Amino acid sequence: MKIRMVFFSATGVTESVARVIRDRFADLGAEVVCSDITPVESRKEQMTLDGYDAFVIGAPIHSNRAPRVVREWLGGLAGGGRKAAMFFTYGGFSVHPTHHSTREILAASGFSVVSSAEFLGKHTFNLGGWAAMADRPNDDDFAVARLFAEKTYRRFTGEDPGVLGDLEKTAHSEEALDNFELFRFAAVTQLPTRDGMECSMCMKCGDVCPTGAMDVQKGEADRQRCIVCLGCVAACPEGILRINDLRALWPMKLQGEGETEESLNMKVSKVYL
Repeated sequence: MKIRMVFFSATGVTESVARVIRDRFADLGAEVVCSDITPVESRKEQMTLDGYDAFVIGAPIHSNRAPRVVREWLGGLAGGGRKAAMFFTYGGFSVHPTHHSTREILAASGFSVVSSAEFLGKHTFNLGGWAAMADRPNDDDFAVARLFAEKTYRRFTGEDPGVLGDLEKTAHSEEALDNFELFRFAAVTQLPTRDGMECSMCMKCGDVCPTGAMDVQKGEADRQRCIVCLGCVAACPEGILRINDLRALWPMKLQGEGETEESLNMKVSKVYL
């Protein structure tokens, strides 16, 4: 069994889960080729799946869906009837219809989706002062990741002939979901910037940007390209790149979602079969 696995992980959360899943696949006897599709250069040449038996995609949830750049990239793959699995990371708030919408894209690209999963992880906006899932993923989440790999592997090999069942949809239109993505900019009013401060010009912010939005020389993100993944902020070794202070929005977010920090931390990672 040869598995092609890719992940999009701007801040490292999805990558940490992906590596646990990859290692468990390998323990089970699979040959796994795993790569990071976060940098913009990694997605310029469309991937071929020739020689692979199955495909796995991992991504964060941005505003109820996989990031737009991931959705667009997946739409260009040729599944050729291969089995596929998917998993997502999120900071404790809205999940659906991410599973459903991503399966629709994979199905349209010729894949048969056999499993999915969701894992708790640090919210991107923690980099601006939120406190969502600050200690996740933890050992419990990684245990679910290994379980996901085991159940998915059984479906990949045919030991379990099942396919992914019904998933929660949404009453929102595609236009409404597109508008939800703009909410990220309503919170992050100051996109990543070093605000004129000097830096070592290590170029990491530009290297990790998934859309080419970061102007390394100016130390500012282009609003037309930025998707507010904050990968550049997370990658800056000097801590110079910053966004606006989001701390005042944190209690408002909790109240609006009907959550508390305690209720968020009681949530668990899940496998969908």
